[in-house]
Parts: sequence; C-alpha cells; structure tokens
Amino acid sequence: MKSSYSGGSGSECLEAALGADGTAVRDSKDPGGAILAFPHGAWVNFVGAIRTGQLG
Repeated sequence: MKSSYSGGSGSECLEAALGADGTAVRDSKDPGGAILAFPHGAWVNFVGAIRTGQLG
C-alpha cells in the first residue's frame, strides 16, 4: 500500500505489505533493496503510536 501522505513525485515513499506472518516494508524507489520485516503486533503498535502522536 502507498501512503496517502507521499508526495506527488513519489520521492519519499515506503511500501508496506501485510502478510500472514507480519508486515514487510521497503523503499518504493528501490524495490530490489533491503526489506524490513516486523511481527504483526509490533507493526500494529508502531502505526498506533504514529496515529496518536506518540512518535511525533
């Protein structure tokens, strides 16, 4: 999924893929590059902290 906050040029965008085992995140400009993987609960907590302003 692409963030609704990403700029029109796509220069600052992450892609997140939700899977059965968790979430994988990568830089959309480098699809062959590194992938960060997170357990489902950790990803939910991270997104929740962003939404509530805990991670500024």
